[in-house]
Formats: sequence, structure tokens, C-alpha cells
Amino acid sequence: MIIIGEKVNVMMKVIGNAIKERDKKPIQEMALLQAEGGANWLDINLGPATKEGPEKMRFVVEAVQEVTDLPLALDTMNIEAMKAGLEAVKGEVMINSINSMPERIEALMPLAKQYDAWVVLLTLNAEGNVPRDANERLEVAYNLVTAAQEYEIPLSKCLIDPIVLPISVAQDQVHALIDTMDMLQGLNAEFPEPPGSVVGLSNVSNGVTDKEVAEIINRTLLGVLMAKGLTAAIVDPNDEKLMGVANRNEEYAVIEKVVNGESVDESDPLAQQVIKTVRVLTEETLYCDAYLQL
Repeated sequence: MIIIGEKVNVMMKVIGNAIKERDKKPIQEMALLQAEGGANWLDINLGPATKEGPEKMRFVVEAVQEVTDLPLALDTMNIEAMKAGLEAVKGEVMINSINSMPERIEALMPLAKQYDAWVVLLTLNAEGNVPRDANERLEVAYNLVTAAQEYEIPLSKCLIDPIVLPISVAQDQVHALIDTMDMLQGLNAEFPEPPGSVVGLSNVSNGVTDKEVAEIINRTLLGVLMAKGLTAAIVDPNDEKLMGVANRNEEYAVIEKVVNGESVDESDPLAQQVIKTVRVLTEETLYCDAYLQL
């Protein structure tokens, strides 16, 4: 399981302010904190980066590389900022992400080839919309993999992102995500060197007001997706319980058994929690905070 640290993100107030003020220290402290937590990669997310995008990306990349040699994933909608980041990165690099919109493919696939970059293939369709169901996600994934092959990008460096949406507003889409993971196993069988898969995990709990419930949802979804072949996740590597699941601890073992239909001790509180949460993730039960608190 590849752990990609999510916290060098312009949407975090401390990071956003540090980028604006060109203050390296908070950025470097966050990078080191995530490295200590067990991150294998660090994601640098500048969002739209519409103002001074290239300058900001170079600044953050250089600041992070002064304190750690972990490989970097670059996430921005600004193509020029992405180019600047790719030029500045010294080691392995990942483009997060390329979707099916023709302008993104035409701009970013050649850069991925030029810099021998890993790529996240985000399953938005050609109009930039989230597919309606698992079948549409699989179709988009196949088209993106085909595009990567056309640009001679090794599929071993491709990660399909089937898109995580908030369960509080799109429970059906979380279910579709899980179904997509099942279907990707069939897609992978078509390739001698199949692509991997990745999710931006914490999106699932956006809007969940209870912190404990949000953490349970995150951990359980991670375990479910791992049981279905997930190979990477963009997460908070300083969440010790979440990292326990990522490292296949006892909680993961229970999740895996529930996913595979194996028997578990339903009198055990952990098993009860897992069963309830899996039922919510797969739409067997309607989502509500109160249900998971029982």
C-alpha cells in the first residue's frame, strides 16, 4: 500500500498562509510530520493556483525537498504550475491528476512521458463530470489507460482514481466506487502490466459532523477498498488508527472478513462497528451519523 500524505494542501490555513507569505517553515514542518507518520509520497496540492501558480509551485517543491527526499505528487489545475513543479522536482514525481478532458490529456500526457512521471488517471468524463455509476467509471478508466499507452507511459506508473465523493451527500456514489474496484480487477486482467489504483480517502467524510464517525468511515472504506485491491491512498499519515488499517492490523482483518463474507464474532464491538459501517458504505443501510454512533 502506497501512502501519499495529503497535508501540504493550500486549503489548510497554515499551509495556504505559508505559501502566500513564502514562509518555508510551516511547509517543511508538515512535510517532516507526514514523513514521520509513514508517508511514502507527499502530495503538494495548490488547487487552481490561478495567481502566481508556477512561482508558488516552485517555492513549495523546493521547500519540501530541502528537508525530505520523499517523492512528490503534484496536484493543481494550472498547467503552467504543473510544468514548473515537474522542472523543480529532483526525484520521482507524480502528476495528480489527468482526467478525460481532451485539453488535460493533450497537455499533461506529454509531460508525464517527458519527466517519466507517475500519473493519477482520474475517472472524470470528457465533459469533466463524475460518471453516474460503476459501469461509466470503468469505461472512463479504460479510455484513460488507452490514452496512457498511446503516449507510451508505463502502466506500472498509472494509478486509476475511481473518485471518492462525500457519503453525507452522495451515498450512492460511494457504493459505485466500491463496485468499480471490483470491476477494475477484470480490467487489470487485460494487461500484462496492469495499472494500480488510488483514492483521495478523506473526501468520503467531508460534511460528517462527528469527528469519531468521520474517522470510522475513513478507516472502514480504506479497508474495504484494500480488500478489493487498492494499491495507494492519499491520506493523513498521522492518523494512527487509519495507518493501522493501512498496515493490515486487527481492524483491517475484521473488515476483510466482512467484505469477503466470512464469519466474524458479531458480539465483538469492533465487528459490530465494521458490519454497520460496511452496510452504510454499500447502501444496505441509509447513512446517518446517529446510526454509526449506536
